[in-house]
Amino acid sequence: MIETSEAERADDPRSGATLPVSPAVGRALVLAAVFVCAACGLVYELELIALADYLAGDTVTLTSLVLSSMVFAMGIGSLGAKRLRQRASVNFALIEALLALVGGCSATVLHLCFLWTGEIRPALILFSLTIGLLIGAEMPLLMTLIQRIRRQDAGRAVADLSAADYVGALLGGLAFPFLLLPLLGHLNAALFTGVVNALAGGAVVLWLFRGDLGRATLGRLTLVVLGVTAVLLCCTLAVDSLGERAERLLRQRAEERVATVPDETPAARGAFGPTSNICADQWVGSAPWSTRSTSRTPPLSS
Repeated sequence: MIETSEAERADDPRSGATLPVSPAVGRALVLAAVFVCAACGLVYELELIALADYLAGDTVTLTSLVLSSMVFAMGIGSLGAKRLRQRASVNFALIEALLALVGGCSATVLHLCFLWTGEIRPALILFSLTIGLLIGAEMPLLMTLIQRIRRQDAGRAVADLSAADYVGALLGGLAFPFLLLPLLGHLNAALFTGVVNALAGGAVVLWLFRGDLGRATLGRLTLVVLGVTAVLLCCTLAVDSLGERAERLLRQRAEERVATVPDETPAARGAFGPTSNICADQWVGSAPWSTRSTSRTPPLSS
């Protein structure tokens, strides 16, 4: 019979957690982490939808695909998380680190796909499914963690977690268009969100639940969180040039459409449709990838 280590017994979902603070403070910190992680998750979702418009121009179709595939994947992720509850704290830290890396790099990878192949749809759906899976796995693990702090009625625990999740989503939904996008642009906004996501998820486990972890596990998780954060920060050094290249390509395509239809009016060029790439006229020149001007340029003249 294999003997279970002390750390593994401490991480059992049926056992109580050893915390450096009181249970009330511990619950508040877990709910704060839910709040921040929910905001980050919604920012990733909005980022994918915005890039579908900006790079592909097929807003209605791709928005529907992103939302439906992400919600579907969240359900699958929730089911799969049942197998991860045995070591909830460790698995939560790993899932948040992976979510931060995937979500934070999503805008950068989609820009690369656009520049290299001119097509972002497969990558967009893949990111939607992956991010949805990871977001869906959060709630069962958080439910396990908060119940280990202090046992309470399951309905009340779900209500607390859901409230923090929904309010956090509201924060993310407001922060993306009014704060992150104007100040940072698409690429830097996604990377910044990933950094916040990795640090928030890692802090809950590495500090609050450190009593559940052995010394080796604590060291490995710390390296994972710091490594993901370092990768995201390093990516910020190259995204400005990547955004400039994407903007030039969009401008070139818009000019080519004008040249092929010389009598087309600016209003006609703004017609909706998968081939119109309406975002070229609306977004080109706005430098949405950087901290510079966000004003739109006048429509291209014929």
